[in-house]
Amino acid sequence: MKELTLRQIEVVRAVLIAGTIQGAANLLNVSAPGISRLIKHTEDGLGIRLFERRAGVFVPAAEAHSIFAMLQQVHHQMENLNAAVGSLRKGQGFTLSFASAPSIANFIGARVIRGLRHRFPDLDVDLNILKIEETLDYLLLEQGEVVIMSSRLDNPALENIPLCEGRIVAIMPEGHPLTQKSAVSIRDLARFPFIGVDPDDPYGRQLSQPFTDAGLAVRHAMRGRFAQTLVSLVRHGLGVAVIDEFSVAEVYMPGLVRRPLIEPATITAWSVQKQGRQLSSFAELTVHLFRTELSKARARELWDGPG
Repeated sequence: MKELTLRQIEVVRAVLIAGTIQGAANLLNVSAPGISRLIKHTEDGLGIRLFERRAGVFVPAAEAHSIFAMLQQVHHQMENLNAAVGSLRKGQGFTLSFASAPSIANFIGARVIRGLRHRFPDLDVDLNILKIEETLDYLLLEQGEVVIMSSRLDNPALENIPLCEGRIVAIMPEGHPLTQKSAVSIRDLARFPFIGVDPDDPYGRQLSQPFTDAGLAVRHAMRGRFAQTLVSLVRHGLGVAVIDEFSVAEVYMPGLVRRPLIEPATITAWSVQKQGRQLSSFAELTVHLFRTELSKARARELWDGPG
């Protein structure tokens, strides 16, 4: 044997600290004969004496003092390494940067971050809210690892991974006549002031698709840029709207009533990242948690009771 193993270093140091074989065995929670055999094997393999036996006590041999000084350094470095690993297990010293579309970030994103902090209590989380036109630069300039979007981005430099398909649903203020229905039609919604997103916007185009499929032109009484703007306008009694269910995934939403659409209409949440980039384990967990939380929202029964 020409080299010490980490196990031998651990045992030799334990004997040095305890002064006896039994004491070292107690420190390491192993049998005393095993410690004795390993010390003898180590000395035989190295061809040097590490300890002198004096009245049953093991003391460092004079010729081995320099070795024990280095053993202490190695042990100290191992303690530092283990401390670093322990910190990493809690997320300490790492900043996870990712982004999300506003429609997904509001409720689903908060639940994902709660899950991240539960698993990694010291993880520094940097969540950005992005418009779709901001996503390309964010990923290609590596300002963050991944973006969760409500539409895919067709660019060869990006990789799009579908996470979950959700429903497009109807929303209306409490007390609205349509709250008497258990499900509403696009034609029902068209009879009232309608709030939407510009159809030229990718998100707005998806929300307008149920009208297009029904052969109806979308006539907006007013428009908002983001899903939460639509929610606020509807909640204040200014009209009705359709929206992806992830944007209204809270259990209780006072002032707002959600109803399923009679016409089938869906929207897909996507994980988007730079092509070829290896995500950190923290980012991989983030994508997994988004998939889980989106699926939970999809499974929820959409019924708010009478308006």
